[in-house]
Amino acid sequence: MKKLLLPLAGILACLVTGMAKAQPSRPNIVFIYTDDVGYGDVSCYGAVKVSTPNIDRLAEQGLLFTNGHASSATCTPSRYSFLTGRYAWRKKGTGVAPGDASLIIDTGRATVASVLKQAGYTTGVVGKWHLGLGGPDGPDWNGEIRPGPLELGFDESFIIPATLDRVPCVYVENHRIVRLDLQDPITVDYQKPVGDWPTGREHPELLRMQSTHGHDNTIINGIGRIGYMTGGRAALWRDQDVADTLTARAQRFIAMHREQPFFLYFATNDIHVPRDPHERFVGKSGMGPRGDAILQLDWCVGRLLHTLDSLGLTDKTLVIFSSDNGPVLDDGYRDGAIALLSGHRPAGPLSGGKYSAFEAGTRVPFIVRWPGKVKPGRSAALVSQVDLLASLAALTGQKVPAGDAQDSEDISAALLGRTDKGRESLVEQGRAMSLISGNWKYIAPKKGPKILSNVHIASGMSERPQLYNLETDIAEQQNVAAQHPGVVKKMADELKDIMK
Repeated sequence: MKKLLLPLAGILACLVTGMAKAQPSRPNIVFIYTDDVGYGDVSCYGAVKVSTPNIDRLAEQGLLFTNGHASSATCTPSRYSFLTGRYAWRKKGTGVAPGDASLIIDTGRATVASVLKQAGYTTGVVGKWHLGLGGPDGPDWNGEIRPGPLELGFDESFIIPATLDRVPCVYVENHRIVRLDLQDPITVDYQKPVGDWPTGREHPELLRMQSTHGHDNTIINGIGRIGYMTGGRAALWRDQDVADTLTARAQRFIAMHREQPFFLYFATNDIHVPRDPHERFVGKSGMGPRGDAILQLDWCVGRLLHTLDSLGLTDKTLVIFSSDNGPVLDDGYRDGAIALLSGHRPAGPLSGGKYSAFEAGTRVPFIVRWPGKVKPGRSAALVSQVDLLASLAALTGQKVPAGDAQDSEDISAALLGRTDKGRESLVEQGRAMSLISGNWKYIAPKKGPKILSNVHIASGMSERPQLYNLETDIAEQQNVAAQHPGVVKKMADELKDIMK
């Protein structure tokens, strides 16, 4: 009998070992999603006027992508695409959302969070949301605010409803506003003034930060906002403390769930306007509030990396760092961002920026680190945030539900550095629609201004088709559409087919 048991035990051991090898790796996943950070805004991508040692550390220990993209040149659609694996232009109402918008993601649609939750992950979101909250009538600021992140697969949520330059200037934890006193209820309106709180338009003498365009409605913490608000005094944030508050909550989430696989979506406000960093960063960059906000962002990244290190989670955690769109200098406030550049190039070698159809609109920093799994280096693979849903599903052994994430491709091999081949093509959403295929970039004709005057950014719009060879002309200076009519027709047809 013993002779029979020994071979049987060996067979069982082999089977168990084989099954273990067949099981997909289940790393913790941290996605650090920054705001308005350009391709040239961090030192690992070539910045020399500002130093970002913690972001650089991620790049040194991980894989830096030189052709990584957000799906849109503005924030709400990029966030929609990342979470759903679906280009935002496929759904109406996914433009830049007002602060009182209804939830724009259907609760029945698969998201990165719901797929990872199905895989056994504890899921959390901390930071900027800007995807709307509540049902068709919008959020009930003084009651339960639902649906929201918890209805989209997140177990925990601590968010800024929209952006720091939009009211209401409060945090929402799960379904309720933090520190809300119901004896001082909140009223929000984006069409007309409410209550008697002063506005930047009528009382500019009360502002700590003057506006250049818009941003002159209700004044909160000495800053004019977009939209009108009154009430909720005890719940209002202090802008200078926002980065500290969000980072502490992200650290807390990691510490609380260190014993099981977790997914943390950490969406910073930095370096979005209003740029009002904590006092300890003020004046440290020599580039004004925008440069100081870059230093603050780097500090936030460093705190998260320190937390992973101190808890022994570094080797068990896949960290992805990226931005929701390209850079902008003057986005509504007079903070010296243009005058104090000192030679800094936020877009690096690229043209355009936030809002633009040119490359700087969507080509952004994109770094992946997973020690022992991702080979450090640089990759020119074409990758997009819209692919994170399918790729993370593949990494965790999950199937994407039929009919969902139609634009998301499994590029996990490229993200892990196992291949330098990413997507074949990618649609970019800016002021005009674009298609990248290989080294070619086609921008569809669209009538509009060459320069977006409010923000001083080249729009990328033209009434003629545009074609650029990104291998030899990454700055998109030479439109070669006339020399390659066949390529133009092929790419125009492909873009139309995708958009159908």
